[in-house]
Amino acid sequence: MTSTVTQDPGSLGTSVLSIALIGPEGKYRAPLSSALAGSPTNVTREFLSYPGFDDLPQLLDAEYDVIIIELDTNPEHALDLVENICGKSSATVMVYSAQADSELLVRCMRAGAREFLTAPVDPNTIAEALIRASVRRPAARSSKKAAGKLFVFASAKGGSGVTTIASNFALTLARESGQNTILIDLDLPLGNVAIDLGITTQFSTANAIESVDRLDSNFLSKLLTKHSSGLSVLAAPDRYMPVSASDQAVEKLLNIARQDFDYVVVDAGSSINPDCRELFKVASIVYLVTQVSISGLRNSNRVITEFFSVPGGAELEIVLNRFLPRSLGIDEENITKVLTRQVNWKVPSDYISARRAQNTATPLALENSPISQVIRQMARTASGLPATSDKKKRFALFG
Repeated sequence: MTSTVTQDPGSLGTSVLSIALIGPEGKYRAPLSSALAGSPTNVTREFLSYPGFDDLPQLLDAEYDVIIIELDTNPEHALDLVENICGKSSATVMVYSAQADSELLVRCMRAGAREFLTAPVDPNTIAEALIRASVRRPAARSSKKAAGKLFVFASAKGGSGVTTIASNFALTLARESGQNTILIDLDLPLGNVAIDLGITTQFSTANAIESVDRLDSNFLSKLLTKHSSGLSVLAAPDRYMPVSASDQAVEKLLNIARQDFDYVVVDAGSSINPDCRELFKVASIVYLVTQVSISGLRNSNRVITEFFSVPGGAELEIVLNRFLPRSLGIDEENITKVLTRQVNWKVPSDYISARRAQNTATPLALENSPISQVIRQMARTASGLPATSDKKKRFALFG
């Protein structure tokens, strides 16, 4: 990716618009460059070739106010650039093309472009577009986007319901917070988040892990399935296939996801092994899901002792699933003693709601049930939102 600067940013005031003009085709780029150079309030850097996706972080670090991209040389790559830039930057993205194609216009708008300019671009047209971009420009920019928060769900015993809790937590987190949220199924090779969410997926975590050398933000985006709630999902394979997930591959996958999403939720399943140590270290919160049984509590105690006994690690929260206070067999005092800490969340046993969700492939989080109410409070607390009273909300219409 080669570039030239058409004006000196140091010679202009702070009200200038910084502009990146990306145009491999010189006969269309040159007139547009001249129009941009005619204004004393622009600083334009011309790029004579499309950036690769590995170059995007460098491009975005420059924090351009406006990024203008030519479509005609390689429309598909240009549209991928538009979508990636719009998802990671507050810059106003414009596109220009010699083809006044209505279908291409629609695709550009869906990708996030704010202006569609027809080449050769009239100077008055670009001037008006830049005025609109100036109005949209944020008053202040952050120097770096903070990495998204990582929430890991794990269990020390199979059958504890960790996938149900993780998938419904992720869906609720996306809905309640309104932030970009991704759910990654690392319960390989037999994870079931897709079933719990009632979705069909084309690609899987295995595709990301096995193509780790190609893995970047753009590649990851093509593997995801979007749930109707807005939640992005990277599910486990829909058929049995052994997957060798190295620490380096998982680390790279999570690093990319945390740069692209505000919240990353991981279903780590019940196969807790020494490799989980690094995963737990980088998590904002680890949710250890267990049930009231001798084996479940014993295994949970062993995990807590091994992974969470040293201060300064990830925050650990205990989730007691399928909780029935009147038929525990083990009282709460002894549960606390075995786990060496208080239980943070008690998800009630609600067989009817759980069975209905399974039979209809409808996530529990989309219904109002005792289970969904607890998971909603978990998600709101994790995202820093205040707890809500479901009872008050129901009667608000009459108040």
